[in-house]
Amino acid sequence: MEWIDNVNGLQHIGIPASDIKRTEEFYKKLGFEPVLKTDNGGIPVVFLKLKELVLETYECESPAGCPGAIDHFAIDVKDLDEALAYVESLGVRILEPITQLPFWKNGVRYFIAEGPNQEKIEFAQYL
Repeated sequence: MEWIDNVNGLQHIGIPASDIKRTEEFYKKLGFEPVLKTDNGGIPVVFLKLKELVLETYECESPAGCPGAIDHFAIDVKDLDEALAYVESLGVRILEPITQLPFWKNGVRYFIAEGPNQEKIEFAQYL
């Protein structure tokens, strides 16, 4: 499969939050609706959606609290193993290997790569 054929588009943008409830209420005022509330090892996580834009907000003790504080963006792919092989072939540094979480209906698999400005790029596949 060609690389571009493996990409569906933007999956979500990850934003750390010092207060998940305050963050959820803020984005709800902007028209976002919570589509998934879950827990990741004791960390509350809320996915909020506005049309096709999805934010993954999760509570952390010390979010940056300044411009540039978005933690990552995720690219939605059809075949995660193929995506990993392609990204590795480019010599891109892998920050987190393929991991699976029980989020969404059937779970999600992802890996995280590092961009040229130390930004985190998540490649994710809904199962």
